[in-house]
Amino acid sequence: MERRVVITGMGAITPIGNNVDEVWKGIESSKCGIDKITLIDTSTFKTKLDAEVKDYNPTDYLDLKQTKRLDRYTQFAIIAAREAFKDSGITAENTNLENMGIYISSGIGGLRTIQEQCEINKEKGNSRISPLFIPMSISNMAAGNVAIDLGLKGESISIVTACASSTHAIGEAYRTIKHGYEDAIMAGGSEASICSVGIGGFENMKALSTVEDVTRASIPFDKERSGFVMGEGAGMLVMEEYEHAKNRGAKIYAEVIGYGASTDAYHITSPSPDGNGGARAMLKAIKDANINPVDIKYINAHGTSTHLNDLTETMAIKSVWKENSNKVKVSSTKGNTGHLLGAAGAVEAVITIKAMQEGKIPPTINYKVPDEECDLNLVTNEILEEKIDVAMSNSLGFGGHNASVIFKKFEE
Repeated sequence: MERRVVITGMGAITPIGNNVDEVWKGIESSKCGIDKITLIDTSTFKTKLDAEVKDYNPTDYLDLKQTKRLDRYTQFAIIAAREAFKDSGITAENTNLENMGIYISSGIGGLRTIQEQCEINKEKGNSRISPLFIPMSISNMAAGNVAIDLGLKGESISIVTACASSTHAIGEAYRTIKHGYEDAIMAGGSEASICSVGIGGFENMKALSTVEDVTRASIPFDKERSGFVMGEGAGMLVMEEYEHAKNRGAKIYAEVIGYGASTDAYHITSPSPDGNGGARAMLKAIKDANINPVDIKYINAHGTSTHLNDLTETMAIKSVWKENSNKVKVSSTKGNTGHLLGAAGAVEAVITIKAMQEGKIPPTINYKVPDEECDLNLVTNEILEEKIDVAMSNSLGFGGHNASVIFKKFEE
């Protein structure tokens, strides 16, 4: 028998807030977390803006030994996971932690550590490479370290599908609980790839915005969009089987009712030009949820602010909703947070769930110039008060990876 899956805890650290409450206040106030890059010297780069976690001192959250042994992306994962775990109220007394899994993803992993150790290898030789290089850099270590930190002993998996990574983590966690393999799972993603090779790699493939006006750099669906803005941070959800949550008296934020995934099989970076891959992921999620497209009132779009992504996602949405495409509200919150790569889907899931709770649809901020090719029912610039019973969050990643999850306002 299939089991219901609910959300009982949330955590986040992002460019617009270092916990869930701060993130939501940032959304409500149309806060833009984009600013000048401070983590690297940009004198040789065209890209001057990013979206960094603000006022971050790792020793505020972790002991000194941990700060030296954990890459920044793993630090963010632990911080967000601790918040979600505490928020959920799960303890060793009310939950068998051997039946709580860890599905935490990263699109790239410890890129800052990789760059640092490669520089040491070049300058000082291989004998000076840190013995912690591998465990700091590999992309499963956020999941591994969160498990150690919280004492979680269920299955631990790190799904790497570029910018769809954490939405896949949430979706696969949903399936795992739904079919009875775990009672609860910590699911989400973390990313911290703002370093010279990260910025340089994305810049040289023409993916990043080189605009220097913070209000016009990340502008999803705007006709003047010219690339995404690199962000960093983490988002986590505690996902739980409904009866298990009910029996321990947990508060419930929302229910997960659908998940769909697909592959474009088209190009290593460009989405399928007809939007077919994204459309199939959405249709699978809708079928899994046993609802109709018109039941979904809000879509938190992948909306990266690149020309092709926003165009093809528009085509995908229109192909699924057809004549009803003007009835579903759409926005992208990457104008607030920048693009958190593998952590984007998890942070956007947190925002989507908060939107359902509060009855407020987040706007696509800094939107000015409508694009006739992106003629969706966009919510722009000001938050919209509207009841949301069912919402969808999309993620589309390099390599043609697509994932969609559907959340429902919780009812007994």
